[in-house]
Amino acid sequence: PQDGVVLHEIYASVQGESTYAGLPCTFIRTTACHLRCTYCDTPHAFTQGGPWSLDAVVAEVGRLGVPLVEITGGEPLLQPNVLPLMRRLCDEGFEVLLETSGACDISEVDPRVIRIMDLKTPSSGECEANLWANLAHLRPQDEVKFVVGDRNDYQWCRGVIAEHQLDTKATLLMGTVFGRLQPSELVEWIVQDKLPVRMQLQMHKYIWEPDLRGV
Repeated sequence: PQDGVVLHEIYASVQGESTYAGLPCTFIRTTACHLRCTYCDTPHAFTQGGPWSLDAVVAEVGRLGVPLVEITGGEPLLQPNVLPLMRRLCDEGFEVLLETSGACDISEVDPRVIRIMDLKTPSSGECEANLWANLAHLRPQDEVKFVVGDRNDYQWCRGVIAEHQLDTKATLLMGTVFGRLQPSELVEWIVQDKLPVRMQLQMHKYIWEPDLRGV
C-alpha cells in the first residue's frame, strides 16, 4: 500500500534472540522476503499477510503496551514505509529493534533504531546476497548475527570477523541452525578460538514447539 505496510502478524511475546533475549517484546512481522535461506523458519511470511496503515500499526503496538518493539520479517527493508514506521515508533517512545538480513541497505534507518543484522553464511545458500557496504554503517549498539550450520560456516564467520574487525564495530552474536548443528559443538569451537562473539540459542524454540507461530 502507498501509505502503509503489508504485515504478516503483530503479537507480544518474549524476545528469543540477541542481547535482548528474554525481554517482553512486541513483534511486527512484515510480509515478503527476496531471499530463500535453506534454514528459513518463517516461510509463511513470504506471501501471507495484509495491508495496514501506519496509524493502525502504531495504535496496535500502543494497545499491546510493551516498551520494546522488534520489526522483523520476511525482510522489513523491502517495504519503503517501514522506515517512517520505525521513526514514528521511536517518536512514541518505544525502543525499536530491526531484524534485517544484511542484504538491504541499512543506512536510511532511523539512528535511534538498533539494527540486528544477519550476515548470511555459506550453508544458507544466500551468502552472495550480503551487502558488505552495510558494515560501514554499523555502530556499537548494533548487533551482527551469524547462523552456523556446519564447520565450514564457522570458519567463514571467523574469517569475516577477523577481516573486517567486526568485534570493534558491533556486538557479535552466533547461533546454530536449529536441528542441524549441536549448540555444544559450536560452543567448543568458539571457546577454542576465543572468538569475540556471544553464543545464543533461539529461546522461543525451547519454550514452545519449534514450529509454533505467533510466539
